Amino acid sequence: MTETTASQSRLSRLFFTQPDNYDLDNKYTEAALERNKREGLELAVRARWIAMAFTALLLIYLNPHWEVLWYHFILLLICANGWLIRRAGRVGQSRTELFLIFIDLLIMTLGMIVPNPFSDDVRPLAMQYRFDNFQYFFIILAAGTLAYSWRTVIAIGTWTAFMWTAGWVIAWWVSTPIPGISERVSEALAGYPDVAEFMDPNSFMPTLRIQQVIVFVMVAVTLGVSMRRLNRLLMSNAGLERERANLSRYFSPNVVDELSQNDEPLKQVRKEDIAVLFIDIVGFTKFSAGRDPYEVIEVLRGFHARMETEVFRHHGTLDKYLGDGLMATFGTPLPGELDASNALACARSMVDMIDRWNIDRKRAGEAEIQIGVGVHYGSVVLGDIGANRLEFAVIGDAVNVAAKLEAMTRECAARIIVSDALRAQALQETPNSEDLMAGFEQRPDQTVRGVAAPMDFWVLQK
Repeated sequence: MTETTASQSRLSRLFFTQPDNYDLDNKYTEAALERNKREGLELAVRARWIAMAFTALLLIYLNPHWEVLWYHFILLLICANGWLIRRAGRVGQSRTELFLIFIDLLIMTLGMIVPNPFSDDVRPLAMQYRFDNFQYFFIILAAGTLAYSWRTVIAIGTWTAFMWTAGWVIAWWVSTPIPGISERVSEALAGYPDVAEFMDPNSFMPTLRIQQVIVFVMVAVTLGVSMRRLNRLLMSNAGLERERANLSRYFSPNVVDELSQNDEPLKQVRKEDIAVLFIDIVGFTKFSAGRDPYEVIEVLRGFHARMETEVFRHHGTLDKYLGDGLMATFGTPLPGELDASNALACARSMVDMIDRWNIDRKRAGEAEIQIGVGVHYGSVVLGDIGANRLEFAVIGDAVNVAAKLEAMTRECAARIIVSDALRAQALQETPNSEDLMAGFEQRPDQTVRGVAAPMDFWVLQK
């Protein structure tokens, strides 16, 4: 690293308005930041307008003369500049926004230091500092915590301290004291030098001015540190939302809630008994032949959306899309007490959903959709596979058997085929599962391609 580069690195750490190094490539983090920034700016501008309105009324009460209009003009400029800041605000560092914040503080400083041009008051310039106008800077600082980064809030504190100090020093340098007043006050309060200085109209009271800026900077730093902690909390929440969004691509909402509160890693390989469901569109190749590709994609989207809804509604997990079909599991990533029953209920709901969809398609003059569903219950191995890109995988004979059962729906002219193992497990889970088997016919000792031994299964025909 060259000396110049190292110097720039050290300066960047000291530059208060430098933006935090957020991962803006992450859409969830960027969206959270943008939303927080926009909401904060809206709140800051509204708070500013309300505060300036109350301040305007307070000034009329304190100084019920036409000369107060000068200060109302200053308040109006501050309100207008707040609107400009809202328009220029964005996530990260904005030079325009920083410049407008600087102008904000400059307007405030000049408005408090420069004598009112509409006033014929002959009081010494030092008397301007006796009205405790500096406290109005706290309004700008408080509003800044609603919208800006913690670095910018600290910058507001340091800029204000510098401007205010420069202002009173220049005013002290160019002011013309009223002769004789200081001497008379000193004579009247002989023996009480501190009181004499406080009562002297020509005194700028430097110790009090210094105390003001030190306290202001301390408050700004404290607020900045608090805001940094809040920003970290925001980033943490954005990360959690990202993780929940990733989980929601695979698992039902109730499983996502459970996983988000569970420290057990998914990658821990284990063996479980679960229900596996396969579904696809019968004759989809023939259906899509000669059709517009966009129409085919829309049909697939409508099919997947409806089937996905049924999977999640029955507490299942969407394992993967398979072109014109999908694979779902029940009992992953965590086993439940009604996995087989939920899988059976889901298969029947899918059929009902397709029937309702076909009614709408027929009314629209579109071809009907036919499906085949295969469901099996058995042992599988669960766990993450992959190296850099992980995928939650379900592997085992139960998956293969369910896929084969779905393929046999063509041969059996069936809409649903469930294995006898799934039926037995569903009846063991709840006696009401017998109602879900209404309309099914048993096919004993059937040969299933790819399965070594004959098996019993149940068929719901078209």
